[in-house]
Formats: sequence, structure tokens, C-alpha cells
Amino acid sequence: MKPYLQLFDFSKKINYKTEILAGLTVAMTMIPESLSFAILAGFPPLTGLYAAFIMGLVTAVLGGRPGLVSGGAGATVIVLIALMKTQGIEYVFAAVALAGVIQIMVGLFKLGKFVRLVPQPVMFGFVNGLAVIIFISQLEQFKTLVNGKVEWLSGTPLYIMLGLVLLTVAIVITLPKITKAVPASLVAIIVVFLIVFCFGIDTRLVRNISSVNGGFPPFHIPKVPLNLDMLKIIFPYSLIMAGVGLTEGLLTLNLVDEITETKGNRNRESIAQGIANMLNGFFTGMGGCPMIAQTLVNLSAGARARLSGIIAALTILLIILIGAPVIDRVPMAALVGVMMMVAIGTFEWMSFRVINKMPKQDIIIGILVAVITVWLHNLALAVLIGVIISALVFAWQSSKRIRASRYIDVDGVKHYEVFGPLFFGSVANFNELFDVADDPLTVTVDFRHSRVFDMSGIDALNKLTERYRLANKKLQLKHLSEDCKRLLKNADEIIEVNIIEDPLYRVATEK
Repeated sequence: MKPYLQLFDFSKKINYKTEILAGLTVAMTMIPESLSFAILAGFPPLTGLYAAFIMGLVTAVLGGRPGLVSGGAGATVIVLIALMKTQGIEYVFAAVALAGVIQIMVGLFKLGKFVRLVPQPVMFGFVNGLAVIIFISQLEQFKTLVNGKVEWLSGTPLYIMLGLVLLTVAIVITLPKITKAVPASLVAIIVVFLIVFCFGIDTRLVRNISSVNGGFPPFHIPKVPLNLDMLKIIFPYSLIMAGVGLTEGLLTLNLVDEITETKGNRNRESIAQGIANMLNGFFTGMGGCPMIAQTLVNLSAGARARLSGIIAALTILLIILIGAPVIDRVPMAALVGVMMMVAIGTFEWMSFRVINKMPKQDIIIGILVAVITVWLHNLALAVLIGVIISALVFAWQSSKRIRASRYIDVDGVKHYEVFGPLFFGSVANFNELFDVADDPLTVTVDFRHSRVFDMSGIDALNKLTERYRLANKKLQLKHLSEDCKRLLKNADEIIEVNIIEDPLYRVATEK
């Protein structure tokens, strides 16, 4: 059944009361985070709310499974901070739209499984660096402009700000121990709001940053030059944003699958995320991805259908249209406290528990990705460097795995049984396995336990054959797999080898 028709599938019992209440609760938890992440990145606050509305609505209707909640998530927003600082908001909108196109292509070509190629140490470093950035960025709210210079708060304004932040943090920590019926972050914001409003406390409010008063998300074509230079600027950010969003999304989807004991559709979720992000780029949203915290809130409230996500999105739109006067008066201290707790919750504390069990190279990679993320605020570069180093480390370790056992049969034929992968990294070690000068006239190389992976491996076979030919000796290859045979067939003009047919496996033909 098509996803949007599941809303009207009366063969499944939907508890409408539960779905509506869950949607309202999710909306109340998404609003402060969306505002905070937008302000953190230097975007207008409305871009965060628009992202929450667009992402939430599109993915609720078209997404890979019911129960999953998407919005303006910090993981994707952080990727765009450097772009915002160097190029401005219009380039951000263009990058978000392009990220959406990439995600759609990933879904259409069913490439979601390749997101798993991002190594776990890189994910640890990325998430921990993200958490540190979120936490440190909140310290900007403890600064003020004095005579044209940015200075730290001092005296009464500082004590008020610290007190309200600590109160927010205390409520977020303690309330879940008493009840989980209402979101702790929402209660914290309401309590701090009432205290500031009732006692007339002079502190920074959301309206001091920017008003959230607005209407329906306006259609807006990003004002960027349509040329190759612009594409070169935004493509790295779009690629990493798409990858981060899909990684977060598919991890969240797997979590929901386990909780609900049902199966979601990864490729459909990728397409839905892409459509939502593309619309964000053209309707002034900051983009986003599935949000683990809000998804868990939705599930814990009993939601199991798509209706709760739709209710949450429409609630956010309603607040944008008529609730702005209230949101404008929310103290920034409350949002700072919530975001500090988000940073603490985002940090992978488990990485400390397993650090003594991780290989040294994985520890170094994780720390390096985190440091680059925090130092340069460039997640695109951090993730790219982490993946490249991980790939090189893997190639180096794999190159040392190639070896061979040797024996001479009753006919005087010498056999080499090769173990391990033959590729560019292991070619040097592979060449050292053979004693061409002292070998008999006929030599067989058995690839039962090995594979030829690339043209470097084929070239190594070519050179090995040439060495034996110059020594007037015959070289035969045995037990090649189908993929190895295809590589050799594609390289007919490069290499001449005598491949013998195995009567049991029938994986190669006589040449």
C-alpha cells in the first residue's frame, strides 16, 4: 500500500487520541531544538521552524515507516555552519536543495546500504565533535556587545543568565525521574518562561536575536550564480549533509524497527528525506533529517501510525502563523540550557568505555575527526579525512595478509596456494612469494583462498607470467572465482596467462 494511503487504512486500528497527543508532544519538543539549532548556526530562527514543518510533514506522509520523526536536526545543520559564515544564507539554501537531490538519487538507485561504509571510529569522532561544538556554541549567549566590542557578561546579567540556565538543566535532569508523561525540555522552557514573565526579569529573549513571526514558508529560488564555481563550493557540504542525514536516518529507522518489531523501507526513507530537503532549499528551510530523541518521544507516547508526525508538523505551522508573540518572549537561557543537555546527550560516552578495546588506529582516527570537527567547524572535511585514513589503514592491514603455502606433487609440479586479497596494496608482498629461478618447469598458483580485486592485481599476474616465461617455465592459474575471471577477460590485451579449468568448481576456461 502506498504510504499516504496508510493514513486511511481502516484495516489497521489507529488510536486517534494517542496519535494526536503524541503529535502535539513531539511538536513541543521539536520547537526549542529547531530554534536553538538555527540560532546556533547563525540562521534566522524561522528557517529552523520551517525545516521542522517541511521535514516533519513530507517524511510523515512519504517516509520509509510510520513512527519516524524528522525535523531540523543538529547533525545536518552543523555541516552548514562553515558555509553560512563564508558564503551566506543563499548558498546554504542551494546546498540543502542539492543535498536533497543526492538523497533522492541514493534512494532511487538503492544505495542506502553504502552509508554503512562510514567506519564506526569516524562516526564516534563526528558525533563527539558535534556535541562539543553544540556545547561551546552556547557560550556565545554569555557575551554581549559593549561600545562596538563583544565582551563576556558580568555582574547581575551574568548571574541571571547562569541561574536560568542551571534551572533549565536541573529540570531536564530531574523531571524524567519523577514522570515521563511530558517532555522535560518543554516543561523547563515553560517554567523559565513563566518565571521571567511573572517577575519581569531583564534577560535576553528570542526576539532579541530575531522574531519568529511569519507565514507559510515562502517559495524562494536561492540567489546564487548558476555556474561551476558555485557548484564546487556547495557540493562538498551537500554531499556530507546528505550522507550524515542518511546515516542518522537509517540508524533511527533501524532503532524503530527493533522497538516496533516491524520492517521499514530504507530506500523510500532516503527518497522522502531527499524530497523534504529539496523543498527546504526552495522554501527557506535549513534542512534536516530524522531525529532520534523526538522519535523516541513519539513511540513512548504510543504512536504507531503516520498521523502523529503529520499532527506535529501542522502544530509547528500553526505556531509559526499565530504563536509567534509567545515564542518571541522565550528566554534564551532556557534554550541554552536545553541545547547544553542536547550536547551532553549527543556525546557518545560509550566511546570512553570501549576505548581500551579499540585498535590504536581507530582511537587515533576518532580523536582526529573530533579535533578537526571542533577546530575547523567543518564536518565535511573531518568526515572525508576520517574515511580516507580508515580506508588507507584497512588497505595497509589487508596488504600484510597475503601469503602462500608451497608443495611439489608426484608429477614434479610446484603448487602455490595463495591466501589473502591481491590488490594494489599487496602486490609487493605477492611478488616476493615466488622463487622463479629455483621452481620446476611447471608451476600452478591456486587462488582457492584468494581474490584478485583490481588492475594492480592483474598487472602483478602479468608480470609474474612474464618472469616465468623468460625462465622457459609454464605458469598456470587455478581456482579463480567468477569475479576474478571477469577481470582477467576484461584485461585480455594486457595479460596472457594459462588458466586451467577446475573440474570441481568450473570457474575458469582454458586459454
